[in-house]
Order: sequence, then structure tokens, then C-alpha cells
Amino acid sequence: MKLATLRTADGTRAVRLDGGSLVDLGYSDLGELFAQDDWRNQAAGASGTAYPVEGADFAPVVPSPSKVVCVGHNYTNHIKEMGRDLPSHPTLFPKFAETLLGAGDDIVKPDETDALDWEVELAVVVGKRVRRADDQQAADAIAGFTVMNDISLRDWQFRTIEWTQGKIWEATTPVGPYVVTPDEVGGVRPALQVTTTVDGEVMQQDDTGTLLFDPVFLVRYISTVITLNPGDIIATGTPAGVGNARDPKVFLLPGQTVVTEITGLGACVNKVVAG
Repeated sequence: MKLATLRTADGTRAVRLDGGSLVDLGYSDLGELFAQDDWRNQAAGASGTAYPVEGADFAPVVPSPSKVVCVGHNYTNHIKEMGRDLPSHPTLFPKFAETLLGAGDDIVKPDETDALDWEVELAVVVGKRVRRADDQQAADAIAGFTVMNDISLRDWQFRTIEWTQGKIWEATTPVGPYVVTPDEVGGVRPALQVTTTVDGEVMQQDDTGTLLFDPVFLVRYISTVITLNPGDIIATGTPAGVGNARDPKVFLLPGQTVVTEITGLGACVNKVVAG
């Protein structure tokens, strides 16, 4: 299934893609849906109002997750381009609900930065409450996968050794358009092509099968630290090709369009506009 949260004139609605239509699932968003123990059966069997896909206004797939946990340095090529050693453990940092954008929303460049950078990421969406999961529990807790563009303000990120301040700016992180269940993309450890283009020029291209720490490992590892709740999002890291690692450095400017795409999941297509 491909599931989404759609903005409508009456508020957001959880929907299922069905041909050229988005079928209402009876919940306000996917976070509310995933909180149901039998959400898979409910989502598969729903037959509510149908909205057209064409012109759809997608909200963040989960508008208000209890947490967004991001992973840094998880593709070998990206680690090398940043001049770092391969890590023994995942590098984690948080995002917050206010950081998230819909898949087609504009990215408003903050006035405070001249170093707005792109990062395509496979994101895991949690569909079951889990703590200290083993491998099977971690796999069972994965509702599906989506696309995230972990927009980063590099000048703020590298002010200190702690990255968070460059990662959590208001309304800067597109996520969506769909949460795609594992059965449609080869399971809970999918090997999918990830790509970033800026005004049609390919900037990043890799395969999620090369992740150092795969989605199941990450759910298990993070759930050891803190409870993962339905609707929580785990961003699994970005491959090589970020603007900050280029010589000379290249950053996003108003008027440009950045597309982050993952095979089988769809794409976030976002125009950069001045603040």
C-alpha cells in the first residue's frame, strides 16, 4: 500500500493511493491511523471519500510525530567525502514536528544562512510501539518507508561539534509524499535508488542497500535508547554528493527546484523561495 496525509478544505485526512484516487481511511492523518493495532487491515479495507491524485496537496506523512530521529554518516561514500572514519555505532540527532514540510511545499530559505544544503534520505516510519526490540520486533514495527530531504544549514551546523542547530530550522524538511509498506519495495531492508537533482542536475545518487546500519538495526538500536511510537520517523542518512562537500561548495538559492526521489516511494519536489 501507498499511504499519505492529504490536506483538504476540511483539514488533513489519511488516505490510500488507489489508481488515480486517494481513498479516505477515516482518520485525520497517518499518525492517528498507525496508532490503531489493526491499521493494516483498516487501511486495506477502507472505502471512504475519494480525492483526485492530480493536484493533491500532501502534508508531511505524519504531521506531528512524537519524535524524528536522524542518522548521520550511514553511507560509505558520504563518510569518505566528509573526511571521517567509518563509525562503529550510529550517529544520532533529533528533528521536531515543526521542522517538517509536505512533499510539494516551498522551502523558504532562512535569511540567517548562505549555506542551505540538500540531503536525500530513506526514512523509516514506525507503525507499532516498541522498546528494546529484537530483530523480529524491530522488523514488525516498520510501517513503511518514505522520502525525506534533510535540508541542512551548514554554517549553523558547524558552529559547534553538535549538529542539531543546523538541522532543526522551522519548516525546512520535506517528507513524503507516501509511506509505502515494505511488501511493495522488497521488504524491511530495501535496496532502492536514491537521487537528488537541483534544477535537473543530478547531485546525489546511491542505493539504500549500501547503508552501514540498515532500517531493522536502526529500529532496534534506537528503541534500546527510547520508546518508538506509532508515527515516529527515522531518517537513515544521506549518500555522497552534498553541496558542502563539493569544491567549490554549492548551496541552494531562491528560484531553484530540488527533487529528492527514491525508487518505488516517489519524490519530494520543492522550490526554494526567499525568506
